[in-house]
Amino acid sequence: MRTIRVLRAGMVEHSVVSREMKRLQKDRIEDLIPDTLIIVEHPEVVTIGPKARRDGVSVDGYPTSETDRGGGITWHGPGQLVVYPIIKWELEEQSVRGIIGLLEDWAIASLESCGVVSYKDSTMQGAWVDGHKICSIGLSFLHWVSRHGMSININTPGTRVEDLEGCGMVKGTHTSLHQLGYSHDKDGRPIDIRRFEDALLETCEGILNRSPQNPESWVPEVLA
Repeated sequence: MRTIRVLRAGMVEHSVVSREMKRLQKDRIEDLIPDTLIIVEHPEVVTIGPKARRDGVSVDGYPTSETDRGGGITWHGPGQLVVYPIIKWELEEQSVRGIIGLLEDWAIASLESCGVVSYKDSTMQGAWVDGHKICSIGLSFLHWVSRHGMSININTPGTRVEDLEGCGMVKGTHTSLHQLGYSHDKDGRPIDIRRFEDALLETCEGILNRSPQNPESWVPEVLA
């Protein structure tokens, strides 16, 4: 069984982690590091992918940042868990659609671990609960090493996620588990960032075929 390193970053600016992901991706291509998961929260920002830029999508009232991952616009902020898999995918795994499907399955299995039933939508990637999008996925690849990843809305503030629209998504499509009434798991434990992180690590091996190591605290290098 392959192992995967787990880096727990806490709350870090998206731009800082984005830069570090590029460095880690290069290191993984060169086999200088093992497969790695970055687990992080970001201060509020809406990342704008190439499709959204081509379509001229504007996002008023939100801080924004351009990104090179697949997809359109994605909200990041407090109460959302973000997972970035810096993984060198094996030959038999090398399908973009297949890898996205694995991440969807991983999110769905983790939600199930918390007692939440979720599902895929054939028209839009991610994971859905009660007709709302809870999990967004966007990746980029270089030599079949992935960068970027997926975000899961746990307990996001106010209606910041719900009010976002663009790239075919209407207001209210995105929401969080707590907004839908899923504040506790099936054992009565609060569903928060740490609880969902535990669920992801519990289900990682069965879905990604990689055994997670004990999480390490990680502070990305901040360049002047």
